[in-house]
Order: sequence, then structure tokens, then C-alpha cells
Amino acid sequence: MLNKKYNFKESEGKWQKFWMENDIYRFNPESKKEIYSIDTPPPTVSGSLHIGHIFSYTQGEIAARYQRMQGKNVFYPFGFDDNGLPTERLVEREEGIRAKDLPRSKFIEKCLNTTGKYVGEFKALWQSLGFSVDWDLQYETISPLAQRISQKSFIELAKSGKAYTKESPVLWCTTCQTSIAQAELDTKDIDSSFNYIPFLVDGEELIIATTRPELLYGCVALFINPEDFRYNSYIGKTAMVPLYDFEIPILGDDKVAIEKGTGIVMCATFGDTTDLEWYNKHSLPYRKTIEADGLIGTGIPFIGGMNTKEARAEIINILSDRNLLKKSEKISHTVSIHERCGHEIEIIPSKQWYIDILTEKERFLKAADDINWYPASMKIRYQNWVENLKWDWCISRQRYFGVPIPVWYCKSCGKSMFPEECELPINPLETAPNKTCPCGSNEFIPEEAVLDTWATSSLTPLINSKWGEENDITDRLVPMGMRTQAHEIIRTWAFYTIVKSLYHTGRLPWKDIMICGFVMAKKGEKISKSKNNSENSPTQLIEKYSADAIRYWAAGAKLGTDTMYSEEEMVLSNRFLTKLWNAAKFTLMHLNDYKGEKPENLLPIDKWIIERQREIETKAAQYMNRYEMGIARGEIDEFFWKDYCDNYLEIVKDRVYKPEIHGELERRSGQYALYTAFMGILRMYAIYTPHITEEIYQDLFRSIEGKLSLHQHEWIREDKLDTSSLEFGERVKDILKEVRKYKSDRNLSLKEPLKKINISIPGYMLSSINQTEKDLTACTGAQEIIIDSGDEFRFSIDN
Repeated sequence: MLNKKYNFKESEGKWQKFWMENDIYRFNPESKKEIYSIDTPPPTVSGSLHIGHIFSYTQGEIAARYQRMQGKNVFYPFGFDDNGLPTERLVEREEGIRAKDLPRSKFIEKCLNTTGKYVGEFKALWQSLGFSVDWDLQYETISPLAQRISQKSFIELAKSGKAYTKESPVLWCTTCQTSIAQAELDTKDIDSSFNYIPFLVDGEELIIATTRPELLYGCVALFINPEDFRYNSYIGKTAMVPLYDFEIPILGDDKVAIEKGTGIVMCATFGDTTDLEWYNKHSLPYRKTIEADGLIGTGIPFIGGMNTKEARAEIINILSDRNLLKKSEKISHTVSIHERCGHEIEIIPSKQWYIDILTEKERFLKAADDINWYPASMKIRYQNWVENLKWDWCISRQRYFGVPIPVWYCKSCGKSMFPEECELPINPLETAPNKTCPCGSNEFIPEEAVLDTWATSSLTPLINSKWGEENDITDRLVPMGMRTQAHEIIRTWAFYTIVKSLYHTGRLPWKDIMICGFVMAKKGEKISKSKNNSENSPTQLIEKYSADAIRYWAAGAKLGTDTMYSEEEMVLSNRFLTKLWNAAKFTLMHLNDYKGEKPENLLPIDKWIIERQREIETKAAQYMNRYEMGIARGEIDEFFWKDYCDNYLEIVKDRVYKPEIHGELERRSGQYALYTAFMGILRMYAIYTPHITEEIYQDLFRSIEGKLSLHQHEWIREDKLDTSSLEFGERVKDILKEVRKYKSDRNLSLKEPLKKINISIPGYMLSSINQTEKDLTACTGAQEIIIDSGDEFRFSIDN
């Protein structure tokens, strides 16, 4: 017997333990069922989780539950991305230290301790939300298994020529002191100035406008658009750099925007990616100005040893004092920043490891066409990213806590030496090669850099399938069934995973990709760890409102769209949970003597509610197959609130209360319909609110259905529905709607009796409406119902 009120604090933990103890969600490798595998994003261990994480991860978890209830053997692992720069910054912040100030081994030890704590907290949170994960499949990206697979990937790519090392200009974060990839760039608008500075050409001034006058020392050319008739006669001449008095060439390039600034552009090494493009295209020399730490080189006159902002201000002052600053205009200027720290990036020559992606762009674009994108509109984001790639993927990072790049360099000839696969995982700083170089030398320099964290997390399908291990199931799992992720990491996690999967297996990483939206704190501002703009933590919200309330809310949005968050949404979720509990109590109250038997004859209105539930289950499944769980939930809600609660319960309650008036067989018909329809409601809501539905199921349905848990049931889909029953039910709903409107318009109580109701209905429904007359009399309060046959449905009230 259900309690008067649902106690989620008692129920949720109880059922989570029950599911775990009974292996309800365990993947069965021996099963012959179709495997549905999920590539879940391993959350970055960089701080506490917020409601935005709950929103997207819950949507993926609902998809897992749905597929399990379609009879599939669900492979649902969970990982934790606990290496790389985000984790380092967390440790530095919490410990009040800087990685560069500690011995490497000591800092890594602190990272391991911190990640262990957060992984435990993250896992406890996901479990408290009732996630149907097989926790035996848990992995961490810093674990020996993940490191071994990541290093194997690197060596395989290096030996095939897809990974290579070179000394060249690279995107560099002077704050994080590491190289970064193009995908890690973001942009922001800053207040800046266009500074108009004269260069001398044959004693004549040519004015250029620049936002980076601190790079005058690094200036290597001036550029003019050949179509600019004001200045194209200067192309081929040389100009004198102000303050530093050395000559540079004046070159032509059609990339120069004639209308921007003065139309003449200063190229320095390096102010931005256009400078780099010109440097490569025109084989320009390199003049070093900025060091890896972000300071101007100490030997540079006027500004040596300053940071770039100090140097910029100082150069502007000197130019002004020497009458070399013609004017300065305040502007809003877009700059490239490192997405991890938000600081402006520089371009600095450095030796790094890369993965070749530019030569395979067409292959990666074709892959997008072979993957099912949900929603389909997200595919264009991927395509735009691939089409606009300008750099190969830089995978080396000058950091500490990450997967070591497994390579040594011969001290004599410089050849790269790789370990054998059986030696992985390996740290070249701690272990020397077990063989000599082909040149005969046995002295080696170990690689100090670590792999970009994306170089490892892009391997999650291969980590999950134990690629190359003794228990390798790659052939069974890849391509995986589905990848769920946020739209902001299409350019990183989605793209890099496609790259790695194609390079290593020749196959797509997954069949479907499900893209979730953001949770917004306010318009234009997503909830994030860095902004700390979420009012309550997920744990606090669970304790206050329940896991099911949060899950129900998370499932409400259209896939891929951003949603505003307010705690008022949780109040609406709890309103639903209360309604479901009360409907269950009413339903079960009339099923005390019900044993599961189906009567020989069902009344037409009972057939309708059963058929209507099956129709909704079929329709919801169609949406769920497209991962539109919000639209599916909307269909289920509409049925539950209106068809089942507002209409059917009102119709049937007098019949199940008073068999002496309506008849025992008629009561049995109602009981069967109540049981069948509500069991369908529980099945459909099980994927959204697993705890309360399990609590209700265990009270009666388990003893009749025989399955240990509601979540072992499968959804029922009907290819052919009884349309005549569905049509009849709509007519009965129309009658009830008109009666309620009549009473409401006249301020009458819904219990107020009516003298007479007149119903004209097509002949093929006449028998059905006659069999429903007692129910209609009871729920409308009509003292007389006149029924006749007509060409179309008509209804009126005489009172």
C-alpha cells in the first residue's frame, strides 16, 4: 500500500542500492541481444559540477534507459577526464601553488590525490541521480589502461607518418606556458587602439595603422593590396622601421583590406595568424620579440623585459614624444584567447608534435555525412570547422600532469626512438630505451612534453573497447551506438574522435551523435564552473527537490537548444511527481483484488484508454529514436494529465466504486484498463523518473508482472492501432469538455446535476456510446441522456 505522501529521501537511495545489488544495469558480454553502446563524455576534473552538467548528462542517461527498454544489451560506461591543464589549474588553485615551482614528481602526486577526491565526488553525484551506468566499466584518462592506449595511438600514428614533429611557429599560451591547438582558441572583444605610425620610403612617409606597436622591432615587411591604386606603386621598394631604423620590404598581397586603417599593413613575427600566413607564403625572416613567458626579449631596446601591455604603452609614449605617432583611435578589437584561461595567445616558434589533419579534410567531411546527427542542424557546425581548418593538430603540451609522449631523441643523430608496445605505459623521463640507435649511439634525450588531453579523450571508443588489449572487443563495439555531448566541443571532442577512429580502425566512432544544449544563467551567459553562476549545487538541489525532479526538468528541452534555468522549474517537477503519486494511489486503491486477468469483454471506453496509451507509447518511441526526449515527454505528459487523469479516471471511478450499480463484469473491465494503462504510464515515465516509478511498480505490479524491476520491462509499440476506439474516445472527451465548459460559464459546481444531455453520434459509434451511458451519467451528473444516430457528432445540454 502506497504511503499518503511520496518520501523521495527514503525511496531514491533504497532503489539505487536495489539496482546495484541486483545488477539491473550490468552489460552482459555473453548476451545475444543487440548491443547499444554509449560514448559518454568523461567530465573534466577541474572543479565541482553544476546544473549545466546535470542537464546534458541526464539527457544521455535517459537515452540509455530508453534503449535498454527496447530490449537491447546496453553498454553504458562512465569515465573521468582527470589529466591535463584543467586538472593542473585546479590543483594549483586549491593548493595555492604553481606547478613550475615544485619537483615534477611532487606536483603529479598532488594531482593524483586531488583527482581521486573529485572522481569520488563526481561518481557519488551521478549515482545519486539514479544513473543506469555499469560502474564496472568505469575508466579514467590518467589510468594505466588509458595511458597505454593513448601512447599506442601516438606510436602508431608516428610510425605511419600521421604524427610528426617539427620546429615552427605555434599557438602559444604565455599564461599556461604551453602550446595549444586551433580548436582551443576562443575570441573576445577588447578595448584597444589603432596607432598611426610613419615608415620612411625614399624620404617620404607611409602611414600604417597597428594595434600592436610593441612589435615594431619584429616587423619584417609592409603589405599593400595590389588593387590599391593609392599605394601600389610602393610595392617592391623598402621602408625604414621607426625607432629601430632597419629596412624591410614592401610587398603586395590581396588579403590586405583596402578600407581598414590606412590600407597599409605592418607584418611582424608574430602579431596574429595573418602575420604567420604571410611569413610562410612570402618566406619572410623571423625576428624574435616575445619570449615563451610573454615578456619582451631582454635585448630589445626601449621595452626589453616588459610584458606586452607594458611594452605597448611604453612604445606609444616614446613614439608620441618623438612625433612619430600621427594619431591614435580607440577601437573595439577582436583577439584570439586560450579557452582554458581566457588570456590572449601569442605565436612563437617551438618544436612540437602534430597530427596531420589538413591532408584528410575531405575524408573527415565525408564521415560527417555517414553519421546521424541529432539534431541534424549541428552537422553544419562540424562541417564549417573542418572546412576552415588552417593548422594541423598540435598534440604536445609543455605541462606536467598528463600522458607522457613516449619518445626519446638520439643525442648523436636526433632520430626519434619509440618503446615497444609491451613496455607501455612508459615515462621516457624515468625509463631509458632498451636498445641502441641505428647510428650506434646509446645516449638519448627524453621527451619532456605530455600529450594534449584531447589526444587521449578522443580515444574513448577505443578505451571502452579495450583496443589492443587481451580482452579487446573493438569489433563488437565500434562503431558505438551513440555519442552524447555538448555543442561547444564539436570542434574538439567530436572532430578529434572521428580523426582517431578513422586513422586507427578505418571505421566511424559511432553511428549517432546526440548534441545537447547549454543551461543559461541568464540570456547569453551559460552556467559554468569559471563564472560560478549557479545558485545551488546539484547535491543541494537533489536534497531539496529529489533526483527525479531534476531528471524530469532536464528532459523538458528540445534537443540541442539552450534553456534558461530557474528553481521554479523544480516546483513544476514536484507538482508532476505529486500528481503521479496521487494517480497511482487512486489506481491501486481499486486494484486490491485484481490478479492480472483480462476479462472476455472490455467496455469501449476501457478499450480507448488502453489503445490511447499504446498510441502514445508508439509515438514517444518515434521521438526517442531521434533523441527528442523533451518532445516525447510532452506527448506522455499530455496523455497522463488530460487523457488518463482528467478524463478516464473521472469516467471510470464511479464504476469501480459501485459495482452494485454498474455491474461486476463492468468493474473488472475497468480494473483491467486501469492496470494496463497505468503500467504503460510507469513504463514510459521510467526513463525520466526511475525512482518513483520503481516505488509504484513494486507495490503491486511486480507481483503480477513477475519481473524483479520495472526497468527490466520493454516498451510496447503497436504497428496497427484500433482507430475506431481512438475516435470514439475523442468524442467522449468532447462531451466531457462541453459539460465542463457549460458549468464553468455559469459558475456551476462540476458536481451540479444537469437535466438532460442530447448526443447525436454516427451509427457505427451508437453501440459504444450506449455501453458508456452509465459512466457518462455518473461523471456529468446528467439526469437524462438522449442518444440518437446522426450523420455527424452533435451535442447539446437542456437545463
